[in-house]
Amino acid sequence: MLPDNLSKIIDTVPSGITGVYFLMGDHDRIIYIGKSNDIRKRLYQHFSDTTRKSIRIQSQIVSVRYENTGNELIALLRESELIKAYTPIFNRAQRRSLFMWGLYQEEDENGYWGLKVKKILKDSREIMSFSSKSEGREYLFRITDRYRLCQKINGLYPTKGSCFQYALKTCNGACIQKEEVDTYNSRVKQYLEDVSLPCEDQIIILEGRNEDERGVVLVENGIYRGFGFFHRDQDLEKDIKSIIQPKTDNRDTQRLIRSYLRKQHRSAQSPKLP
Repeated sequence: MLPDNLSKIIDTVPSGITGVYFLMGDHDRIIYIGKSNDIRKRLYQHFSDTTRKSIRIQSQIVSVRYENTGNELIALLRESELIKAYTPIFNRAQRRSLFMWGLYQEEDENGYWGLKVKKILKDSREIMSFSSKSEGREYLFRITDRYRLCQKINGLYPTKGSCFQYALKTCNGACIQKEEVDTYNSRVKQYLEDVSLPCEDQIIILEGRNEDERGVVLVENGIYRGFGFFHRDQDLEKDIKSIIQPKTDNRDTQRLIRSYLRKQHRSAQSPKLP
């Protein structure tokens, strides 16, 4: 059971709305921005939570506003944009801790391309970003196994000799220069191509805010340009420039779009159940 004031606030939001929501404090001040596939359900979770942060939010909230985006990708992009613009008090710690670690490509003294998890470098764009070092290492272990890379070259198995995976025959011997450099690097290149936004124009069609509408995210030459909405019968290619709301490309938008495309790729490869 929720206090009457919080129940009344939730009642202002329709159920089943996917989008971004704003928790408002006194003087029309945004104190928190979030996104959800069901905003009303997420608000119930917010207001029934008993963590210190949630209790502080509950004590300060006056009203809720929301934007219907119709789909999760635009909701994520919009949330990231709005948090940077408004820096709400209850999002600041989240923003500072979101992406402290990154995955970077390096070349060792023998010419092999290594993938290393390091603290985010301001003057270099990371391949992938993580909220913690352990998250980054877990991810690196997975892709090292998936692409038959070397744990030693990727900094996961410090040793002067061969890595442990070589004894298990899951490493081809790059750790002791047994595998050709070009052959090994070709698999690293394949990984980089799989996770990078294609350096080409790409129009991502999404669910809209109602049955007659579609959402769209535009990527040009690998750069995020913005999103928009259009009628399902509209000529998208002809009207794309007028539909798209221009947005800023940054590390976060790249990460969000890459993650979405990876999920779509995995979903397309998964066997369909009868």
